[in-house]
Amino acid sequence: MKKKFITAKKILTIEKNAISDNINAAVSSSIRKAVKILYKRSEGKIAVMGIGKSGLVARKIAATLSSTGSPSFFTHPSEAIHGDIGMLTKGDSIIVLSHSGEIMEFENLMPLIRKMEIPLISITSKKNSALAGVSNCIIEIKIKKEACPFNYAPTSSTTVMMAVGDAIAILLMQKKKLGEQDLAFLHPGGVLGKRLNMMVKDIMRRGRENPKLRRNRTVSDALFVMTKTRLGAVSIIDANGKITGFFTDGDLRRLIQTDPKPLSKKIDEVMTKKPFTITGNVPAWKAAQIMNKMNFDNIPVVDKCGTLIGIIDERDLLKEGLIA
Repeated sequence: MKKKFITAKKILTIEKNAISDNINAAVSSSIRKAVKILYKRSEGKIAVMGIGKSGLVARKIAATLSSTGSPSFFTHPSEAIHGDIGMLTKGDSIIVLSHSGEIMEFENLMPLIRKMEIPLISITSKKNSALAGVSNCIIEIKIKKEACPFNYAPTSSTTVMMAVGDAIAILLMQKKKLGEQDLAFLHPGGVLGKRLNMMVKDIMRRGRENPKLRRNRTVSDALFVMTKTRLGAVSIIDANGKITGFFTDGDLRRLIQTDPKPLSKKIDEVMTKKPFTITGNVPAWKAAQIMNKMNFDNIPVVDKCGTLIGIIDERDLLKEGLIA
């Protein structure tokens, strides 16, 4: 038998096309119907089921639903008929994934599911299958070809199932009007948790690590403070601690090019007046975006009255993994 070989590019193209084939009115309408069913039963949980590769995708969809505000869990149909069905209550919903739509173990579950009046949403490529026949909502996916050269191993089909699951999760999240703070609560750990939860005030430099200078001082004084704190910048403040300017090592280099005696200059003559500032309650990831966009190395941090309270440096954001 002649071996078949295809390239990585071809495999990715096949899977990309499989998703494209399902971007249509019929699939979109079915997804919206599924979201409507799930939203009406928001007080309950969502059980996501599948066997084999579809079961692995079902686990991922359950995790995505849970992390976007819709409590969900995975259960294997064969485990469900041996007691795990007890995890379901009358207000719950079920999503079942099956390319063929024929799950023998599921037949034994149907009488109990009907008795509990639990709605069933199926994601399958066979609208005339046994699974589709007992479903309240059928999301029929079209799979022309698996990425496997022999058209056997579930590849394109599982990719499309996962994409459909993502669409359900995100649309449901939007319908529930979940915002950034809600997601932050659901993602307390890791880089994602930092991105959503960490504020500028959590990582800004304070006290002696926050370079500052009164406005009546000289460039020489500013250079001393900048060198001592190793940040290459200093915030200029008035007698009340309110920021009036900002001076950086870049400003110093430019000054040296035009003034033969720059160190004796008054700092308020050469500083950047009305500098860009940020407050401590701004998310750290947003500060990282600003730094990238405006090409800043650091930004002074002020309170709502304009009083200097700290400085955030690019290296602090790099350390936390918020800048690549």
